[in-house]
Amino acid sequence: MCQQIAQGTRWGKCGHFQRHLVIAVLDCNTLRCERSCHHPPTCRSKTCATTFGKEIQRDVDFVDEYCFACRAAQAKAAGVPLR
Repeated sequence: MCQQIAQGTRWGKCGHFQRHLVIAVLDCNTLRCERSCHHPPTCRSKTCATTFGKEIQRDVDFVDEYCFACRAAQAKAAGVPLR
């Protein structure tokens, strides 16, 4: 499967990655992946991969805090209303 290479923010306390931009696609060079440039345009197979594989994450910045989703979940669990 081909993979997307993304740049984004890594949140240090929860480890989550916030994607900002997909900068490239890593081609798997197989005939059985519809995302590959080697996949024949006339292929009628139903068994070819149609989605990207696991995203390759490149950190462009690091924030030593919880991400927005984790902070919202923590506030909800504590019963604090969100602003």
